[in-house]
Amino acid sequence: VAKLCVCDLLVAQCDVNCCCDPDCSEADFSLFTTCSVPVVTGDSRLCTQKAAVYSLDVEANPPERIFTLTDLVNPSVFCIHAANYKQALYFSPPEIPTAENFDQLLKEFGGATFSAEPDSWSIDTESQNPDANETYRYEYGVPIQTVDGFLRLPSPVVSSWCSDANPAGFLVNQATKCIRAVRVETCGSVEAVSMLFYINSSILAVKNEFVFQVNITVQSIVVQSLSGTRTLINESDVLRLPVPLDELCINIVLGVSYHITYTDTGEIIAAAASFVLGAINKAALSIQQSFEISFTQVNTTPVPLSGNPGYVVGLPLRAGFRPQGYPSLVKILFAALSTNRYSQLTIMQSTSNQDCLAAQGARTPILFGYNMVSGCKLRITAAMKCQPLSQTLLDLLKGQNFPEYVASFGNSQAQDVFEWVPVITHLHTAEQRIYNTFQSLCQIPVSLEIEVKWTKYGSLVNPQARIVNVTAAITTTTLKQLPSGRQRTIPVMSSVVFTDISSPAEPGYKAWPTINVKLPFDFFFPFV
Repeated sequence: VAKLCVCDLLVAQCDVNCCCDPDCSEADFSLFTTCSVPVVTGDSRLCTQKAAVYSLDVEANPPERIFTLTDLVNPSVFCIHAANYKQALYFSPPEIPTAENFDQLLKEFGGATFSAEPDSWSIDTESQNPDANETYRYEYGVPIQTVDGFLRLPSPVVSSWCSDANPAGFLVNQATKCIRAVRVETCGSVEAVSMLFYINSSILAVKNEFVFQVNITVQSIVVQSLSGTRTLINESDVLRLPVPLDELCINIVLGVSYHITYTDTGEIIAAAASFVLGAINKAALSIQQSFEISFTQVNTTPVPLSGNPGYVVGLPLRAGFRPQGYPSLVKILFAALSTNRYSQLTIMQSTSNQDCLAAQGARTPILFGYNMVSGCKLRITAAMKCQPLSQTLLDLLKGQNFPEYVASFGNSQAQDVFEWVPVITHLHTAEQRIYNTFQSLCQIPVSLEIEVKWTKYGSLVNPQARIVNVTAAITTTTLKQLPSGRQRTIPVMSSVVFTDISSPAEPGYKAWPTINVKLPFDFFFPFV
């Protein structure tokens, strides 16, 4: 560290206020006002290291520089005792392409993706695991294998053009769109626009086992005209291949939707594909294709997810309610998700005429992360009765079946009891006692305020949104009896607020003792 000097920028010249510059003389130091770099150290993550300390003695005449070499101790509980991995201390020199190594470099780095790890980091799995070829069940994210490779889910890689090298991962719901070059004259020879390209290979029911195979069946075929209208074809078992017809090419694949059925042990038992076929004319040079894949466990009811696992901003909150006759919470939630079509928490939807009575039944789902406000106006006359009016407003604010539970995660299943948060409703007089004994006074609900508290869960690198608390507060107002022939208009409002409670505690908060340490993102590099 005594030879390191980060402020030495000029060659063979003294840098002003650079106390470690070897080009500076004693006369130069006497003119300095301060040391721009007072301490020079090596790697700050080391437990102990030498430090070069520079300062100026301004009381001397003339002022002079003071240099000391001291031992610096890292106060952090996480530190490196010895930097014994020399490769991590230097950048690897890049290999310069030549005529001899060009083919090898093109093979290694010419694809859409390549490994950034050197060969010295690779692990010989064959020698460490003698049973490497045995059969394994599919796990999350593992590419779905076929007899000739893997199940393709084309997607854009670098540009918007389709790449067929993207494998479909097990239990990974995906939806992609990309552009494919195709012309009428050659449409019959382009494999990627033919139905056969997506169903001609059987899926392996389990990994590395070719005995058990699952054929991809055609579930439905929809034909799209040049104007965009779509027609469902009844004969879905007939293979429709691209055919040039006059100045058109028909039966071009515009979209493919895979649906995979699996067991709880990770075995694929069924696979189906739905196609959207279209036509192109001679003026078309390319088409846009869309691809999608979804998964359903056998003997379960598919429910739309709002994230996997954490909620995704903009997707609906998943909710359930307590039907009558179910003794356990597991059955309660399962029945709730099975009978509620969308399994969502909703609020009143605003209408153009702002009439509350006309807005009955119009609901909009609560989207995660979106603060929402909706409302309407209610015109009250003297002829209206208190009890039916209050009940009508309550149904307007809460809906017919207000959920009692909200899923903590976007993919929470009905049988996972602890992943559901109860909705805490603050009951006011509007719901405990709709009207009182005095006919001149009436309590009616006028607002519903829903607060959703969520926190970041899991890794700091990829945190997942998790709901921890949901409250619904109903506010009422007192409505006096109107004289005959008089009217009154009152506003009715619903609101949703999302609150992030994952921020750190305020200074001075009395909690369990913690170690206030923040590690650099590359602290353990090159180790995981």
